Amino acid sequence: MATPIILDCDPGIDDALAITFAHGHPGIDLLGITTVAGNVGLAQTTANALAVCEFIGAGGTPVTAGCAGPLLRPALDARQVHGESGLGGAVLPPPAAGPAPGHAIDYIIDTIGAARGEITLVATGPLTNIALAVRREPRLADWVQDFVIMGGSAGRGNTTPAAEYNMWADPEAAALVFRAGWTVVVLGLDVTLRTGASASVLERMGALGALGTELLLPALAQYRSTSPRETGPPVHDVCAVAWVAAAGVFGLVPARVQVETCGQLTSGMTVTEFEAAGGVGGSNARVATDIDVDGFWELTLGAYGRVAEGMRR
Repeated sequence: MATPIILDCDPGIDDALAITFAHGHPGIDLLGITTVAGNVGLAQTTANALAVCEFIGAGGTPVTAGCAGPLLRPALDARQVHGESGLGGAVLPPPAAGPAPGHAIDYIIDTIGAARGEITLVATGPLTNIALAVRREPRLADWVQDFVIMGGSAGRGNTTPAAEYNMWADPEAAALVFRAGWTVVVLGLDVTLRTGASASVLERMGALGALGTELLLPALAQYRSTSPRETGPPVHDVCAVAWVAAAGVFGLVPARVQVETCGQLTSGMTVTEFEAAGGVGGSNARVATDIDVDGFWELTLGAYGRVAEGMRR
């Protein structure tokens, strides 16, 4: 039975690839997408989500726009990484449909509240929508089946030496989310940086017809993300939906995660205590520390293959 999910995202190259995975994997039922400002502005992240959905054959998926900026800080995008459009070198037809009516916060609360214990909430962008949703309806933390994020790092960051982008972009929202009373599944840089798309992976993407040649390859070709640990462009956000489909690909460790909001040099840092389970406050997260990279890519390319097959029909 497929796991129903809501994907809160800021497309974004790797968000677009996460949407594609969620549509293609038979173990996931993509109920809806909510968008937030992040990699690019809200109007563009929403248009990108709609365009990707229509391109891959998921045009019936509702896309609901959310917050246009962080809770307290000015919006700081990542165009230098994702390009002006947010999709790197991919140029998709403009979406024919507009976003669903209403606000992402209401969509998240209402949809999860109507199916308590059944829906997994997945977040791959700044946590502004999620923070406001759980602040408005604290019972949301009990209503979800799981809450999964791509974000943070138990080690170094990728936007500052201390902070990963999604946490850095709205640290106050992230801090609120980690205090909300749920156990957060955290797929952070400790594992996501190991998902670089190697030459052989890119070659297999190229064999996927229009999906590969018009979305996956041109998007990744202009993905300006660099790290000595990368073997190719990493697909950070795909890890969050991949965990829903096949949790065994990742090794998770209980931890207590708190987000720094005051430090001049450390704002957005996810302070991770792996020995916290028996300490004051206990654990509030399960943090990924290991990944089966080959298994991840087989899973991901399999999902993309199903999308490509559907696009050929």
